[in-house]
Amino acid sequence: MKESDRQKIARKAFEMRDPKLHDQAHSKELIAEETWHKTTQGRYMSPLVYGASDGIITTFAVVAGAMGAHLSPQVVLIMGFANLFGDGFSMAMGDYLSQRTSLKYNESERQREKWEVEIDPASEKTELIEIYKSKGLKEEKAKDLVEILSSNKDLWVETMMHEELGILEDKMASPRVDALVTFFSFVFFGFMPLVTYILASFIPFFAQNTFLTATILTLVTLFTVGALRNIVTNVNWFKSGLEMLLTGSMAAFVAYIVGFLIRYITTL
Repeated sequence: MKESDRQKIARKAFEMRDPKLHDQAHSKELIAEETWHKTTQGRYMSPLVYGASDGIITTFAVVAGAMGAHLSPQVVLIMGFANLFGDGFSMAMGDYLSQRTSLKYNESERQREKWEVEIDPASEKTELIEIYKSKGLKEEKAKDLVEILSSNKDLWVETMMHEELGILEDKMASPRVDALVTFFSFVFFGFMPLVTYILASFIPFFAQNTFLTATILTLVTLFTVGALRNIVTNVNWFKSGLEMLLTGSMAAFVAYIVGFLIRYITTL
């Protein structure tokens, strides 16, 4: 995930061995701001950005394949919109079902851990002690730590979920909202390669240069979406934009060649 401002300051403090910057990075204000970012505005950036990137690449590939086969603009629009909404819906449903399954699994494991803590607390404590010993803690310190953790049942169960099962729960997870964000992002950005085909019906310039203008608009959008990926990754915005541009271009090129070859073979 992308580094927060607080993490950047902390990293800089370490590199410069600057105690003052370290104190700034660990101020209550920055910690509170980072928590807010993670739990609100940063929550849905990932499905938005990745929905956008998939939407524009797949739709542009369909358009390029259709043009490689020398299909009419009407057919391009039909194929483009069919892919746009069909693929967008499929991706959103896949996102929804995946998250829903994960949440149900996590909840079932939480209930199991809660039951085990209630009926056999001694064994659960021993298990947690052994886990911390395997991480390098001395037995006495591990016992002290487990006694502290087990004094709060909810914290105890959460710790068992993390330490024993490797499950980190996202308290803000919402499969429905994530699916909707993915779908609308996919459709909005995936619509870009089709814009000029719609405008071609009204504006002569676009009618004469439909694929060229669609390609230019798509390439610009690809770079923009790629650059926006730096919101959810640590990659430099220019490098991320260029990577998305090249990926989308290669996908479209392959689709164009396939469309061209199929048309050539079927006309032999």
